[in-house]
Amino acid sequence: MARFFRGLEKLSEAEIRAQDDHHSSRRVRLQTLVRLRWLAVGGQTVTVMIVAFWLKFPMPLMPCCVLIACLAWINFFLTLRFPPTHRLEPPAAFALLGLDLLQLSGLLLITGGLANPFSVLVCVPVIISFASQPIRYSVTLIALAMICITGLAFSPFPLPWYEGVAVNVHSVMQLGVWCSIASTMAFAAFYAYRVSMEASQLADALSATELVLQREKHLSQLDGLAAAAAHELGTPLATISVVAKEMERELREDDRFREDVALLRSQSERCRDILRRLTTLSSEDEAHMRRLTLSSMMEEIIAPHREFGIALELIERSPRTGEPVLSRNAGIMYGLGNLIENAVDYARKTVTVTVEYTADILTIVIEDDGSGYSPEILARIGEPYVTSRQRDDTAGGLGLGLFIAKTLLERSGATLSFTNRDPETPGARVRVEWPRVLIDSNSTK
Repeated sequence: MARFFRGLEKLSEAEIRAQDDHHSSRRVRLQTLVRLRWLAVGGQTVTVMIVAFWLKFPMPLMPCCVLIACLAWINFFLTLRFPPTHRLEPPAAFALLGLDLLQLSGLLLITGGLANPFSVLVCVPVIISFASQPIRYSVTLIALAMICITGLAFSPFPLPWYEGVAVNVHSVMQLGVWCSIASTMAFAAFYAYRVSMEASQLADALSATELVLQREKHLSQLDGLAAAAAHELGTPLATISVVAKEMERELREDDRFREDVALLRSQSERCRDILRRLTTLSSEDEAHMRRLTLSSMMEEIIAPHREFGIALELIERSPRTGEPVLSRNAGIMYGLGNLIENAVDYARKTVTVTVEYTADILTIVIEDDGSGYSPEILARIGEPYVTSRQRDDTAGGLGLGLFIAKTLLERSGATLSFTNRDPETPGARVRVEWPRVLIDSNSTK
């Protein structure tokens, strides 16, 4: 279990650092970009028509139409060349978003630059990139966008306005507009990136949680498969045994085959004994496997962690008379096992597991004598992919393993709290609490 959780955590952190370009969440659908670009074509066309023919402002109509037509032509080409379900690799998506940025910047350049009230739309391709593309492509695109808005500040073309009236934008106002667009772009891009990354990490972590449950379910089904195989093999093996007996009786006086037939019969009897044990294995162990007392479950969970040089102490504050009887829940056992493993990893000498229950509540407290959680980690504990810190800085494993443990335990109805111990006795404390009616098989639900 420890190796399984650590492997998941290390793999996931490596994927985050590498920003895997081939991850499905980083491959935007071409149809999505095409539809957004058609919306841009329509919006730009309507705006140019209103300014030129309704407001009758003098403007470079032909260059504007050429730029809009180029965007529309590329959209036509992409629609005909690729199927609607095609997903773009990050370099291709970067190229299309960069092209959109340059086309929009060119349109703004010949219509007043930063004096154009639509100049804020330069932020749109950047926000789309930060929401859907690897960070290195997005950072490159925002750098290109900064260059574009800087160039727009020095546009030699006037803003389309009433004929004979010149709109002169003061340099201080230009600087203010530049700052407002740059800050809006940076803030929106950072927000889109964080929301997208957290959603992707949460989805990956939940997938890993489901993998743990499926793996345990698969293991728990092996006894049933063994019993079914034993049942199916019983009939042909009985036939072999009967034939062996007949052969032994007929060839009893034949020295050439007597020993071979005796060996064949003895081995068939041995196979029957093995199959008989397999057939009864599931029924004999069913009660033990499916239901166990709280003390038995805790001993089973703690046992694998006793051989690491750390004293592991189990304290039962409630009498065993009337103790809860629990169904064997893979999520609970994996979750508690991972919390204990974290405590052992970061403890100096001792880990204490305290079990207490009343008529209504079952509580398990796991404490270690390490350095405790640092404040910044304590505030984010339980989030997927919180990076593990050095052993001297904190106690308790922090990352995908802890997220899986927390998720599995909460699915069983538990409430978890993570705190540090008293200042006099440093260390970490994890408190897991269930309403007894949710997990005690003897409780009336």
